[in-house]
Amino acid sequence: MTLPGFATTEGTAAYRERFAGTAAEGHFRFEQGLWLSSVGTGTYLGDWDEETDRAYADSITRAVELGANLVDTAANYRFQRSERSVGAALGRLSASGFAREEVVVCTKGGYLPFDARPPAGQAGVRAYVEETFVRTGVIQLSDIVAGSHCMTPRYLAHQVAQSLRNTGLETLDVYYVHNPETQLQVVSPEEFDARLREAFGQLERERGEGRLRFYGVATWNGFRARAGDRGQHSLERMWELAREAGGDEHGFRFVQLPFNLGMPEALVSDNQPFRGGHVSLLEAAKALGVTVVASASILQGKVARDLPEHIREPLGSLATDAQTAIQFTRSTPGITTALVGMSRREHVEENLQLVRVAPASPEDYSRLFAHGEE
Repeated sequence: MTLPGFATTEGTAAYRERFAGTAAEGHFRFEQGLWLSSVGTGTYLGDWDEETDRAYADSITRAVELGANLVDTAANYRFQRSERSVGAALGRLSASGFAREEVVVCTKGGYLPFDARPPAGQAGVRAYVEETFVRTGVIQLSDIVAGSHCMTPRYLAHQVAQSLRNTGLETLDVYYVHNPETQLQVVSPEEFDARLREAFGQLERERGEGRLRFYGVATWNGFRARAGDRGQHSLERMWELAREAGGDEHGFRFVQLPFNLGMPEALVSDNQPFRGGHVSLLEAAKALGVTVVASASILQGKVARDLPEHIREPLGSLATDAQTAIQFTRSTPGITTALVGMSRREHVEENLQLVRVAPASPEDYSRLFAHGEE
C-alpha cells in the first residue's frame, strides 16, 4: 500500500494540537510552513536483521505517539532496512489514526546502498553494483566517487523512486543529498558546483512531479570544516546553485549537520562566507531562510554521560545526561530539530520526556558559554 499525501501546515498543526495539554511551549517550531517537533527520530545505527527492523518500527511509532513528528532516515542506513522500518511504522500510524499529513519524513541519497545485506567480498560488491546500477543504465562506473558516492541526476532519480518504494510513500517531505563533501575528495570546486547544480536540477524535477516537497544537503564535515578547507561547503553558494536550478521558488530549504556538546561548530565557528564577510552556519541559514536539523545530538552516547554540573544546571538539571545533551541541542538558537537515534522503546520514552519540558531559556543557555570564559 502506498500512502498518499505529504506533511502540510494543517496536518502538522493538527498534530501539534494533539499535545496541546502536554507539550511544553517551544517544543514545536514553525518552519517552511510546517510545525516540527524539537526532537526527531534518527535511524542510522543497528544490525541488519529482522529484530532490529521491528525495534525501529516500534520505536518510530512510539515516538510519533509521544510527540516527535520528524523522522529521519537514508537509503544506505542498514542497507535500506531503516527506510523500510519507517514505512512499516507509517503504516501502523495510519491504521491507528495518525494522518500522513502530520508526519515529516526525511531521507537521503548519495551513497550506493546494498539491499538488505552486504554482498560477500569485493567480487560480490562489484557484481551487485554492476547488476543493479551499471547494466540497468542508472550510472556509469566513472560516476562513482571515492568508491561509493554518486549524485548524478539519473542516479538521484533512481534513488528517490527507491526511497518512495521503501517507505511506502507517494511523496517525501525532505530529500537530502547525502554527504556531498565526499565528491570534493576527488573533483575540483568548479566541477563540484556543476555536479551539485545538476543534482539540484534533478531534485527540482522530482518536486515538479510531486515526489518530494523540499530538498537540501545532509553533511558530516562539510559545514563544520574551516573556511578554505578542501571539503568545506558554503551555504550561500549552495543557495545560489539552487536558484540557478529552480528559480526563486526553489526547494532548497533544509540542511542537516552534526551538532552537540562536543561538535558546536555550527554555532561557534564563523566559517561561512556570506555577503562579503564570514558568519556561522546558523547565522547564514537564518538569513537565507534555511531550516537546520541537527544530527548526532548525543554523538552515539559519547556526550550523554558524566556531564558536569555547570552544564547540567543551566539546561534544567534533567533526569539523565542523555536528556541534557538533547536539551542542549534543541535549545540552541537556530536549531529546529535535534535528531536522536532511537531503536529501543525505553530510550524513546526516556528521551521524549523532553516533550513536556521547555527548551532552556536564552539566558540560561548563554550561561553555558559564560562559564567557559571565567
